Amino acid sequence: MYHFEFPGISGGFIGVDVFFVISGFVITGLLTRQMDQGGFRFGDFYARRIRRLVPAFLLVSTVTFLIISPFYIGDDYYIFAKSWLASLMGISNLYYFTELSQYFAPETRSLSLLHTWSLAVEEQFYLLWPAATLWAWRSGQLTRSPLVFLALLIAALLLSVYLAHTHPKAAFYLPPARLFEFMLGAGVALYGHRLPTLGPRQAEALAVAGVAMILATAVFLTSNDPFPGFNALWPTLGTAMVIQAGLVQPGTVTARLLSLPVMVFLGGLSYSLYLWHWPPVALLHYQLIELTWPIRLGLLAAVLLASWLGYKLVENPLRRRPWNFKRAFKILVLVPLLIIWAIQSTIRIADDLSFRIPEERRDLYKIIVQNDSADVHEPCFKGPTRDFVRDQACLFGQPLAEGERPDSVLIGDSHAIALIGFMEVFLESTDLSLLMVTQASTPFIPGELTEQAFPGDEEKIVRNRALTEYLKQEPMTVFISAWWNSYLRSTDFHDYFVATIDWLLDQGHRVVVLEGVPELPSDAHAQCRLKGLEDCSIDAADAAEQRRDFNRFQRDVQARFPSVNWIDPSRVLCDAERCQTVLDGIPLYRDESHLNYIGAQEIGQAFRARFGNPLEPLKALAADSGTPAP
Repeated sequence: MYHFEFPGISGGFIGVDVFFVISGFVITGLLTRQMDQGGFRFGDFYARRIRRLVPAFLLVSTVTFLIISPFYIGDDYYIFAKSWLASLMGISNLYYFTELSQYFAPETRSLSLLHTWSLAVEEQFYLLWPAATLWAWRSGQLTRSPLVFLALLIAALLLSVYLAHTHPKAAFYLPPARLFEFMLGAGVALYGHRLPTLGPRQAEALAVAGVAMILATAVFLTSNDPFPGFNALWPTLGTAMVIQAGLVQPGTVTARLLSLPVMVFLGGLSYSLYLWHWPPVALLHYQLIELTWPIRLGLLAAVLLASWLGYKLVENPLRRRPWNFKRAFKILVLVPLLIIWAIQSTIRIADDLSFRIPEERRDLYKIIVQNDSADVHEPCFKGPTRDFVRDQACLFGQPLAEGERPDSVLIGDSHAIALIGFMEVFLESTDLSLLMVTQASTPFIPGELTEQAFPGDEEKIVRNRALTEYLKQEPMTVFISAWWNSYLRSTDFHDYFVATIDWLLDQGHRVVVLEGVPELPSDAHAQCRLKGLEDCSIDAADAAEQRRDFNRFQRDVQARFPSVNWIDPSRVLCDAERCQTVLDGIPLYRDESHLNYIGAQEIGQAFRARFGNPLEPLKALAADSGTPAP
């Protein structure tokens, strides 16, 4: 329901954590019973896990691959193939942690196998827990040391709290921050019988309190709260309480409700439901289809049907096959791994779009996907950090004679280079020469300030030091841009940028701030026309809200430095109601916040047609003041 965007369930993602407790309880109970009976074998344990988990995953992931193939394009298709391989290997949490930590990370809501990160965490638990349990059982620690177990549990919880606050992405995707959740379930399995006996009323109160803790967290927690850490303790402790109450008093009202046929039926389908529920939601997000009430209810019905069929035809029959570990691994893991690897390699090396994108939309695809300014002008973005490229590859406008310096420079990060097409339109009709110096995630901040802004990031510091020395040589017109909406959320960066403009003016430069363009609701929205939608505009009120921090920065700069000039590309995109993301049939963006190269040129053409060339007044001002012309 959380993923289907049912209202009022803002913390529904805690279902994963509830499951981890149940898994810890079930697996630990299974292991200790087998060890007590002398029947535990690692090979048998992992053979059962493979037969239990892999067949349903292969079914769902293969159907997902076939369904998304006509829709997912470019890197999105390749990312699915990589995640497919990682999911079968049981490392999708590591893959997503790495992939989503990158600067140009994909949009999570469109990742069809994103939900398998939690399956990977569970599988990694299976790798460690049986060996740890066997060691504790053989040494007698399982029965002798509940206090040691409790101390380890508290330590695991404190580690989760620490990671949730200091490394939130690692805490979310990696096992250490979730270990205490499995241990809560394991603790009930190991020591629940040693806790004080509960009467029916006490057990009922414990169970009701546990359910209340789970539901309250699902309703009141939001994705903005630190997680897991203490916020994950309440639903997981509540789950352990419900299990414990059911063990000592199976006749409570809560236990009877959880034992109703419909609940048992859903419990039986729970793994299939988990696998099937997310891929259709991801596809709908990718296609920019809103989850209305009819769609939500239709999804519920479709997922229930698919889960039941998958359970009856694939999951349940194959889990009962008497295959040993070697055979199960070969049939269900090794052979599919080779097939998926071959599919991934084919997509990477020779992905033929002709059968997946209608011919009339292929030109749109090329504009969006194959016109990244950072690729078109790669030396100006991915060149050497210290000795940045200063030759013709990164010079625009008027050609320069040997040894001659440009009279202007464009500096900043990926959002700066995304505007080079916009700038080229204006440079065409002037005698200006412009050098572009950009680098990913590296807005210009001069001198010692850059060490404060990017502590320990040597690449950014070296680039900004080199650019600082270059800008000290003689006055120029400096066009400066950055991902304003992101950096200016920080008051520190607000101050850094104000100080940067102060420093540039102090060096005698004429400063021109290139403002940003409205950000899209998602990366997928950049492909709106490619998906066949007619209206690709976004709400102007949302765009105005995005600019709130930038507007404060602009007011502060204008008050202190009235000579600074501003060029706003969004003037041709937004009116009082809507902001356009397509002009004259040309898609303007390549992702959520970056223009594509042709789209930037299109905005430049529209800007010049409506408002004239913004560089001409700057040149006139420079001539009147006797400073070097831009």
